[in-house]
Parts: sequence; structure tokens; C-alpha cells
Amino acid sequence: MEATFILLASSPIASLPPSRNYYSIRHSVKQLHFLRATNAVLAYKSICLSSPRTHTRPFPLTRCSLSGVACPDSQPLLPLKPFKNPSFDWLKQRVSGLTPLDIVMVSGILSVSVAAVRWAVNLALNPFFWMYFSWSWLFWPWIVAVVVAVSGLYCLRKHMQGKASIFEQLVLVTSAFTWLTLVPPAHFNGFLQGWPFVFFFVYHYFFFSNVSIRRRMYGDYHVRPHDPKWDVDTPGWQRLLFCVAVMVGHWLAAFEGPELHRIPGGWSNIGIWLLILVPFLTQHNSSLYLAKYSEKIVVPTSVVQYGPYRWVRHPIYASTMLLFATYCTALRAPLSMLFVVGACVLYYEQKIRLEEALMIETFGEGYLEYAGKVKHKLIPFVF
Repeated sequence: MEATFILLASSPIASLPPSRNYYSIRHSVKQLHFLRATNAVLAYKSICLSSPRTHTRPFPLTRCSLSGVACPDSQPLLPLKPFKNPSFDWLKQRVSGLTPLDIVMVSGILSVSVAAVRWAVNLALNPFFWMYFSWSWLFWPWIVAVVVAVSGLYCLRKHMQGKASIFEQLVLVTSAFTWLTLVPPAHFNGFLQGWPFVFFFVYHYFFFSNVSIRRRMYGDYHVRPHDPKWDVDTPGWQRLLFCVAVMVGHWLAAFEGPELHRIPGGWSNIGIWLLILVPFLTQHNSSLYLAKYSEKIVVPTSVVQYGPYRWVRHPIYASTMLLFATYCTALRAPLSMLFVVGACVLYYEQKIRLEEALMIETFGEGYLEYAGKVKHKLIPFVF
């Protein structure tokens, strides 16, 4: 624009024709304006032709009142501050220039704006919104649960391929425990509090305390090379069915139990904590004795008959089943507890049969003598 002003100032203005008597002053002024507009247009075109870069304008140029050509220095149709000094004529001109499409667009924008403001005000004034928007909901949206589940499935795939790192194994376990202990009560109650949070961390410590023995003995968590015959496991479909049964049992417990704020506390919480300590101590002591009488932890060198092995022949499986039953007890869901215990008994019975056959093949009479002394497999005095 500065270049335009300089060029306009230096360019000569066309001379007026000789005045005559019949020319009025008004006509002379109009012709002067016309000549000035013509010179401005010529100057603007010369600048555009000489400039190597083409300039685009966001708004079309207005038309001069006399010449009818585009005037470069005039204001655009949509000024930057249209409401600075509004007048009735300006408003009338703007409204009369609206097309049907413009009216539809303006109406839609106004409708959406009014609806959004109304929804925001009602939500802010609703006490239930602030009740549910507690710290538990702030850190527990459904999108987090879905992301954790997808991450867990990805880590499970890598674990089945034998390529999962320690961090990916932790993500896999955390994903499983999230959908066991946190998602079901959050779904059926609308918020989280109390025992689900406790068991989320209890499950982590319970299942990783066994792995911590490898850290204590070898300095890391990796399994050492050993004879694969000791990797006794049931068929894949049975393992999958057991995992589904455990998941269903935890969801049934959240559905069967009362709402979280109605679960009684007080002295009854002491009983739940004692039930939590029993599987912890059983599993920890059993793992220590098993590691003491084993080579590379997974290959037993003799029949273990001490500690928890004096009461049941498979105390690690028994502690896992007891922990699941304790979760159902904490949520006051007796039917779900029976379902989970039944699923564990059916699955562990198949796995125990394979393991004991291998123990009899390896230790012979030594293990048969131990089995005759300790008659129960999982539940003392029952089974």
C-alpha cells in the first residue's frame, strides 16, 4: 500500500478541460473524482503487473460510485470491525442482503449455540454431575479401560510368541486385573470405591510375589532353561475356558453384590483383611519351599513335605482359589463365590492329574507315600 501511495503522489493528474459557463460546480467535482479514480486504477494495475508476486485479497474490491470499477483503496464489504458504529441503515442493508442459504446457516449456528449453552448450564447446576465427577471418575473413564484392554491383548500376543518384555508382561497382568476388579463394579455402580481398589493392588502383589523369588535367587525375573517335560499344562481350550470362567465370576460378583456404598464396613473389614492375608502367606511360603527343593525353581529335586505342603498337596493353587473367593466375599456375593471356586476346582483337578503323574514317574514311592499322608489336594479336610 505504501508503494501505491507513493506512485499516486508522483503521477500527474489529467488536466481539466477549459471551464465553460454551463458547467456547474457539482459536475466539475464529479469529473474530478472520476479522473482521480481512473488514475488510481491505472497506478494499481501498473503495480500488479510489475510485481513478481501475485497478491490475493480475502475480500472482493468494492466498486467506485462514479466509475463502476474496482477501487483498491476502498474498504471491503466485510470490514474488520462491522459493529464499531452500527446504524439502522447499515443493519437494514445487511439484513436485506442475506440470501436464503445465509439465513439457514445463521439459524443453525444460533440453534447449536443456544443448545450448547443450555446443556452446559444445566450440567453445571446438576448436583448429580458433581457427585459422579469425583476423583474416582476423573481417573476412570471408559476410554481408559478400552485402551488398557487393547494394550493387554497386544502384549498377550507378544507373550505367546515369547517376545514380551518385563514391561509388556506387567501391562498384560494389569489389563487383566483391571477388567477383573475395576471395570465390573464401575459398570454396575457408576463409580468406584472401597474393596475393588484394594483388590486391584492385592492381585498385583499376589501374582508378582511368586515371580519375586526369581529376582531374589537369580537377580532377574526370567525363567532359566530346563527340561521342557516339567512345563506341565492343560490344553489351550481348557486354559481359555478357565480364564473366561474367572472373568465371568468376577462380573457376576459385581452384579450380585449390593451397591458399593451399601457394603457394610466396621469390624467386618477385619475379617476380609484376615482372609486376604491367608492366601498371601500360603502362596509366599509355598513358593519359598518349592524353590528351596527345586532346581531352577520349576524342576523339583525332591518331594516337598514342609510348610503349607503338610496340609494340602498343591497349596499355590489353593491360595489362588482362596483369593478369588475372598474377592467375592468382600463384595457380598456368595453365589459368585461358589461359581468361581467350582471353576477353579474343575480346572486345577485336570492340571493336578498331569503334575502328579509326572511326580510319580520321577519320584515313585516317595511321592505315593506323601500322597497317602496328605490326602487333600486343594481344600483341607474337604478336597
